[in-house]
Formats: sequence, C-alpha cells, structure tokens
Amino acid sequence: MILATRNQHKVREMAELLPGVDLRPLPDEVASPPETGDSFEANALIKARSAHAATGEVTIADDSGIEAAALAGAPGIYSARYAGEGASDEANLEKLLREVDAAGLDRRAAYVCAIALIDEAGHEYVFEARCEGTLLDEGRGSGGFGYDPAFVPDETGHEDRRTMAELPPEEKNAISHRGKAVRMLARHLGLEAGAGP
Repeated sequence: MILATRNQHKVREMAELLPGVDLRPLPDEVASPPETGDSFEANALIKARSAHAATGEVTIADDSGIEAAALAGAPGIYSARYAGEGASDEANLEKLLREVDAAGLDRRAAYVCAIALIDEAGHEYVFEARCEGTLLDEGRGSGGFGYDPAFVPDETGHEDRRTMAELPPEEKNAISHRGKAVRMLARHLGLEAGAGP
C-alpha cells in the first residue's frame, strides 16, 4: 500500500497504527501534486488520486493540521506551511503561538485528520477525525512533531497537562486525530489497528 507522502514522521506513525501492512512512501519519481483543495478531505483526495494514478496501487493519503479557535480555524489546511513554504515545525509553532497570544484568551484548538483511500478498483473513501485540546504558551516535550509540543489533548483528562510531545507513542496514537482516522480506515479494511479502541 502506498502512503502518499515523503514525510518519514507520517510513514513511521502510520506504520505503528497499521501493524502488518506493508506501507511504502511515495516513490521518488512520482511528483507531489499541489494541494489546492479547500478542506482536509479535498487535499487528501488530491494526493491519493495523484499517487494512485501514477502507481496503480492501493493508495492512502492524509491531510491534517491544527485549527485554533482564536484564529477562526487557522492555520487549518495551511498548517504545514503556516510560516511559509519550507518552514520548519519550530517556525510554524512559533507563529501559531504568537498569533494566538495576540488574539486574546481563547486557547482552544483541535487537530484534524482526513485519510483518503483509493482501492484496487479505484473506489474512493475518506475517514476524518478530530482531537480537541488547548494550546500552551510555549512548547514542551521532545516526542511527536509539528504542533505537538504545545498541544494538550482533552482526552488524557482534566488534571493531565502533558502535551502530545510528552506522551508515549501508544498513548498518543490512542487519542490522536490520525490514530482515530486510521482506526476507521483499518475497520474498513478489516484490519486490527494498533493502539486504542
């Protein structure tokens, strides 16, 4: 199965969530299409369709990001390039926290993940999930990637102030937006997904 990304973090995380599935990143010779959709679902489908057309193989693609309530849902689909094309995770996170600080008191945020699947017959499916939480003033923890160091998920409990970057992988995968969406995908495929109900 092709995972339409070259992001090794995503490949590793997805492989943990789909044990037993031979997951391969997008081949080097296949160009990544421009993400011109206006939603996570639309962008996931763009990536999956492109990879499926190029390889003819079963393809999955995810599009994910974070939505800050104080910023009317931004950065949303622009999460990976919020501080500009090619920006580092640190630069994106710094910009998000700076803008949320400037916007006022609302620190609510949600991670969103849409996973598109195109099967052997070319049928298309999309599985979308959310992980609600709050943003800290600054990052903590060395695990995860992206906005994880500043995101405290609701599902670990009110007293638990660990960020996504401080959770062990199994615990993160059990509650994360990607973990939930992958479990929906796994159920569709008749597989046992790792970490979580």
